[in-house]
Amino acid sequence: MFSLKSLSREALPKALERAERYRLLNEPAVAESICHDILAIEPEHQQALITLILAQTDQFAENAALGAPQVLALIPQLQGEYERCYYAGIICERQARARLKREYPGAWFDAYDLFLQALEWFARAEALRPPGNDEAILRWNTCARLIEGHKLKPRPQDEAEHGIE
Repeated sequence: MFSLKSLSREALPKALERAERYRLLNEPAVAESICHDILAIEPEHQQALITLILAQTDQFAENAALGAPQVLALIPQLQGEYERCYYAGIICERQARARLKREYPGAWFDAYDLFLQALEWFARAEALRPPGNDEAILRWNTCARLIEGHKLKPRPQDEAEHGIE
């Protein structure tokens, strides 16, 4: 195996800029790798954690093996309660969007459930938000519109009771 090389502390701000740029260039795997390099030097680097969460969720649609539970495991490392709630909502919302793109029995029911979880997280974040920060409201509205626009519904009760998907 290869022995990974370490970044210098002085390089962390520029490395973070690069990670954010690679996310914008639709290269989330590269952004994720850079975030891991930053976190190897500074494990509690909040912006690197957030960028890592976003880079991983960017890959949900293409990488079915990468699931919400793996990314949700990063949430406790975020320092603020608002951030923990807001980014948990982002993870659920993005996983729901990925489910809408997949074609398997029950995918839309799974998406509905995940959107509901996102709505709950965004409602919690809204209650904790700093003045002038309405991001959680914007995301809540987006999820509500996606549920309505796709006419998503809960799993029929008889299927849920019998574990049918």
